[in-house]
Amino acid sequence: MRAYEIVSDGGVDALALNERQSPEPGKGEILVAVRASSINYRDLSTIEDPIPRGITYPRIPNSDGAGEVIGVGAGVTRFMTGDRVAGCFFQNWCDGRISTGAMASAMGGAIDGILAQRVVLSEAGAVHIPAHMSFEEAATLPCAALTAWNCLVEQGGLKAGNTALFLGTGGASIAGLQIAKMMGARAIITSSSDEKLERAKGLGADDLINYHETTDWEARVLELTNGAGVDVTIETGGGGTLGKTIEATRIGGTISLIGVLTGGTINPTTVMRKSIRLQGVYVGNRRMFEEMNAAFTLNQIHPVVDQVFDFEDARSAYHAMRAAGHFGKLVVKV
Repeated sequence: MRAYEIVSDGGVDALALNERQSPEPGKGEILVAVRASSINYRDLSTIEDPIPRGITYPRIPNSDGAGEVIGVGAGVTRFMTGDRVAGCFFQNWCDGRISTGAMASAMGGAIDGILAQRVVLSEAGAVHIPAHMSFEEAATLPCAALTAWNCLVEQGGLKAGNTALFLGTGGASIAGLQIAKMMGARAIITSSSDEKLERAKGLGADDLINYHETTDWEARVLELTNGAGVDVTIETGGGGTLGKTIEATRIGGTISLIGVLTGGTINPTTVMRKSIRLQGVYVGNRRMFEEMNAAFTLNQIHPVVDQVFDFEDARSAYHAMRAAGHFGKLVVKV
């Protein structure tokens, strides 16, 4: 079988598409024929800069993928041949708080990822995918969608009538927008593109802010919320935007920090004075994943896939991620 491998720090164009011996499932493991794998910014960063992350070569990239079970090891009870599944970002985090052991099981980083024709997963590190979704749609769920669910539902306690703020139109923000509207919440979203904002409006976004035209967008958020601020924010920018996000979030609100796309520093005084909960969020556990899938099934939610690339052209998907012109998710069909 063929698999992409990180074999150096040469970046995307140095990714190798190599032949590997097809893996076999051991006790408590399942063999999956991968049908699709989606790209996250974390995957691109790992490929571009593997040395500081302690990546050993060769390493199969990508955390997110979906496919069909084609073999089961001894003792497997949760899956059978023919089941449609997605792998969990963390192969060893079923429930509870994140731990050192869970962090050591991150696919496409600490261990091999899923950009291959066949992969072996722990039966504890996989979930059934919603029947109404294609493999390409389901491949977007393990990282971006689950991160958004964790931020809004688990950490933010989002309820109908609350207001959520989303920065940009990448995978987590768009999944978060869909989750917020599914739960009856108001959604405010920012982007530098009016075209992308209109697409977000089509998904139910209530208020749109072009941050190139409205550079003090935090003031606009306060205006839209009658000076109160939003209940929950998914913060993707990092230091460069966090100060504005703190201003835009209400007293007692929650900010989930999931990305560090921009550099900068903040004064934490306002976090204290506003009693804001600033929480770092790194994906989520299997229990959250299964609950999210149940909600998506009940509400027939379809993840937003911007573009699908052929397996042989996977490098182009990473270049598209770097270009940052996408809306929603970029997916490789395997």
